[in-house]
Amino acid sequence: MTRGPGLRERKKQETRTALSRAAWKLLADEGLAAVTPENVAARVGVSGNTFRNYFGSREEAIVEAVIPRAGSVADALRARPAGEPVWDSLAEVLPGEVTAMVGSHADVVVLMRVAQENPAIFAQHLIAVEAAKRLLAETIAERSGGDGLSSLLLAEAAGAAIRASVETWAAGNGSAGLAGLAGLVRESVAQLRAGLPTGNGAPSALPPGSGPGPGFGPGA
Repeated sequence: MTRGPGLRERKKQETRTALSRAAWKLLADEGLAAVTPENVAARVGVSGNTFRNYFGSREEAIVEAVIPRAGSVADALRARPAGEPVWDSLAEVLPGEVTAMVGSHADVVVLMRVAQENPAIFAQHLIAVEAAKRLLAETIAERSGGDGLSSLLLAEAAGAAIRASVETWAAGNGSAGLAGLAGLVRESVAQLRAGLPTGNGAPSALPPGSGPGPGFGPGA
């Protein structure tokens, strides 16, 4: 039987999460200049050195508060029934995982604004997204038996669906709430699965690895 993380590991993760959330709250309340190791640590009741033991930079801590560590989507995908078509799994997993990640409309708007204004946060955001994409591609390959190229293309497609959905949702006023974001994610996955419309209104070909084959094609 696989054993879960021990008490020590759970405590470490709790501390990491508390520090990242404190960094985010400082950013939202007082601006980026206020996000120092000492200020973040003080909010959690630990030392500045403890912050430095968990994070290499304030940007890493800030981004992690909004984009949790890469394993959550992959873990949810692994938990889907064996043999389920990959597109079906993505359609089931992504709406809930994405809404859990973003937290709130206000958080997403703040992160997008700060990332545009601060290259270091933008770079850290890209690192987090790349890690999530690679892990998702590995998980898709495990489940589907597909080659590295097709699995990576599917992971890229999933990432595009998430990005387009979040950006569209953030551009609105957030009145639809997280349910509205979940709906956008479902719609994005459905459009990618069916093939995006081209200029003449006809659907485009599905990306390589998404056509007829084990669990990739429409209706699979």
